[in-house]
Amino acid sequence: MNVGSMNAGYGLAVRWPLTGAPAEVADRLREYVVGTSIANFMFLDGLAFKTWRMREGEWFEGTYVFDTELVRDEFRKTFEESAATSPVSELIGAGPVAIDDFEVVAIAEGPAGFRRGAGPEALLRK
Repeated sequence: MNVGSMNAGYGLAVRWPLTGAPAEVADRLREYVVGTSIANFMFLDGLAFKTWRMREGEWFEGTYVFDTELVRDEFRKTFEESAATSPVSELIGAGPVAIDDFEVVAIAEGPAGFRRGAGPEALLRK
């Protein structure tokens, strides 16, 4: 097996706290992600994919997988410089509590295929 052809990518997770955030923050985050943020990341060079995850009232997270470690590290450095004033930080009223690199051990695409676009909660609230 050629290990080089099996590179799943290089991960980065950015997590914000939602405890103490404004009551409407979950809906505002959905609106921002679906209305603005998806388009901003669709054409980011070196990004394989990004997911936005949330546990209402607990946390909100951006999870990124980049093609190379260099691109991931450059993105992280640039993001850290403005994290406290990023659109998500502004919506939540707090900066991220964690910015972590991680190993992407593997990625499997199931029979249903890789999906993109808004999640069910964002679509139900329109």
